[in-house]
Amino acid sequence: MAVNAVAHLNFHGEARRALEFYQSVFGGEITIATYGDFGMPKDVPGADNVVFGQVIGHSGFRVMAYDVPGQDGNVPAGKTTRQNGMTITTEKFFLSVRGETVDEVGAFWEKLSDGATIIEAYGPVPWAPAFGMLTDRFGITWILDVAAAY
Repeated sequence: MAVNAVAHLNFHGEARRALEFYQSVFGGEITIATYGDFGMPKDVPGADNVVFGQVIGHSGFRVMAYDVPGQDGNVPAGKTTRQNGMTITTEKFFLSVRGETVDEVGAFWEKLSDGATIIEAYGPVPWAPAFGMLTDRFGITWILDVAAAY
């Protein structure tokens, strides 16, 4: 039996933009269904919000997202910093993307960092050929790294 875990991100009116952005970063196929598609009258506020969305990349990347019903707008995210080589955070989770080469992961980093807050710049670290940490324009914190050869 195969089992996998997929991050399911909760937004407040930004799910479509976030999913489109993640598709532009990681490639692959995007699926978006709105509350209106599932029967909510089109003239009701929120009918165009995402009730189900996902991006499935050809490389194996996968993320799901939807818009939480109710008031749209940014909900304050947790805070993450790096201090003295340690990650200090109030967030409940990070998304991690690990690849095999510095160039492969670096290409994701370049796209994902557009409009992001950089927590730790992408580059070599003692435990991996490259590592970086950022909070994207949608408030999601990502760790990108290159698998170390053991």
